[in-house]
Amino acid sequence: MILWLTAAVVGVAAAGLQYGRPSGAGWLSALLRALSVTALVALCLDAPVGRGAQPRPFVAFDVSASWLRTGDSAAYRSALADLATLTGDSLFLVGDSLRPGRPPGVPVDVRSRIRPAVERALAAGRALVVITDGEIDDPDALAELPAGSRVIVVPHAPVPDAGLAALDGPRAAVAGDTIEVRATIVSSAGGAPAGHVAFTIGANAPTTASTIAVDALPDGVERIVTARLPVPAGDGPRAVRAVWTASGDGSPRDDTLSVALDVSPAAGAVFVSTSPDEDARYALSVLRDALTLPTRGFFRVALGQWRVDGTLEHVSDVDVRQAVASAPVVVLDGDTTIFGPPRAASRGSLALVAPPTAPSDDEWYATGAPPSPISAALNGVAWDSLPPVDVAPTAPAGDWQGLEVKRGRRFDRRAAVVGSVVGGRRIVTVTAGGLWRWRFRGGASADAYTALWGGIFDWLAAERRDQRAAVPADPLIREGDPIRWRHGNAPDTMVTAVLTRRGLVGPPDSLRLRFPPGAATAETPPMAAGVYDVRTAGGAALLIVNASREWLPRAPVVRTGQVGGVVIAGAAPRLRSIGWIYVLLVAALCAEWLWRRRAGLR
Repeated sequence: MILWLTAAVVGVAAAGLQYGRPSGAGWLSALLRALSVTALVALCLDAPVGRGAQPRPFVAFDVSASWLRTGDSAAYRSALADLATLTGDSLFLVGDSLRPGRPPGVPVDVRSRIRPAVERALAAGRALVVITDGEIDDPDALAELPAGSRVIVVPHAPVPDAGLAALDGPRAAVAGDTIEVRATIVSSAGGAPAGHVAFTIGANAPTTASTIAVDALPDGVERIVTARLPVPAGDGPRAVRAVWTASGDGSPRDDTLSVALDVSPAAGAVFVSTSPDEDARYALSVLRDALTLPTRGFFRVALGQWRVDGTLEHVSDVDVRQAVASAPVVVLDGDTTIFGPPRAASRGSLALVAPPTAPSDDEWYATGAPPSPISAALNGVAWDSLPPVDVAPTAPAGDWQGLEVKRGRRFDRRAAVVGSVVGGRRIVTVTAGGLWRWRFRGGASADAYTALWGGIFDWLAAERRDQRAAVPADPLIREGDPIRWRHGNAPDTMVTAVLTRRGLVGPPDSLRLRFPPGAATAETPPMAAGVYDVRTAGGAALLIVNASREWLPRAPVVRTGQVGGVVIAGAAPRLRSIGWIYVLLVAALCAEWLWRRRAGLR
């Protein structure tokens, strides 16, 4: 309406400027001028013509398995009843994918993705009505819906239940060591009864086990349970499993989680610190995560007293010397000459971490990463946002410089990380201390810390990477998640993986993994839950696909009501789409010109 009013005002003003106060035959000329200018301005504004017809909305029905998590189908039946009362244009099923059809008798989708339905509604210019239990994976997508869209949430009845949401532990370990594993338990809206979590290592006949009791949980809380497990003897992948057991627990499908652990008879990397502090602990954590090599850490807590990282078990000085002498990758932190000349005490790649023994009065700030083997890992770091570090007074020498620091506001610059290849051995020297501040701050600063140490350790272990052509990249995989694979030491960009599912009779499956040049990971479609033995060139691996997240107790993330608000253009017909308006405009202009000539006007 406002567009037509604007066009009419402009048309009347144009007629008034041309004819002033017309009299006699001038009235008709003025009227024709007003009509033609009004039509011309309305065409420029593409004003609407008539009322827009509101198309019937699309309907999206959630068919994810979470409807049946508690074993009661009452909520799903209620949702089907609500669906029968709607008169939408088209019905789509959402979950794993978007497809037309009628809802199944038993919903089985292992994901709850709504974005494909939102994109379809936007493309068609229609509102969307969503029927769901409220537990969707991408609720933010609903804000992009067209105006008139709404959500109908049919919630579950509260049932006491708890499930395992996460299982954390090392990816690799040395046989005979003790590892720490952590399980995260989540409770439903109905709380959870008291129970226990049993941890085991070993697929069919567990060789080690530990049981931790857990008190009753209030509704909607998380609790972390930690256990220490001795690593059994052997060489190859093992399954680490956590099982939640409680009397009266609502659903058994979310009570088990498993991850793969690569067991090796010897350590692939050894971390030794004579001054265990935050720097040592954080760097050791990155070392374990960055390399798939089994790692051992030793801390000297007093003169002649060594402890094993994690278990704090006492170990002799001779054992530490032997571990340093035999490991392919060694990190010496603090007193790097405790076992004599470092290059003589070890035979593999070597990282010498020698921070200043006392804090400096000056503050040093990282300013950049010169071109080096680790500079690619530090691309995009916002150097001016990092906390200060401490730097040793003696600058090391090397073939390349990995980190440059500057003292306060001065122009005094120094290399804090250097590397060299000496006699075929890779050696990195780090003279910066206080890097733990980067990790402690979190966010982008913690990412810079991980990138720095990860780049250093990756370069040190470059010649001793995983010899397997490809291994699963993510420690915890669930049904419905894409499978990410990490490229191993093989130079080929095409890797064939043979998968055999345990407990399933039949021929194995083959996957063709394509790694583009320079890419470290590849992705394949989701797989059914189960334990798969994987064989590639270079060795075997274990792929464990756990039950879908749909079985975990989750609180609804959306509520019943209107959503979206995006106005769809073209809801009403526009003036430019009507052909006769152009004829009317030309006719009005011609009629005005003829009438002016007849009246004797120019």
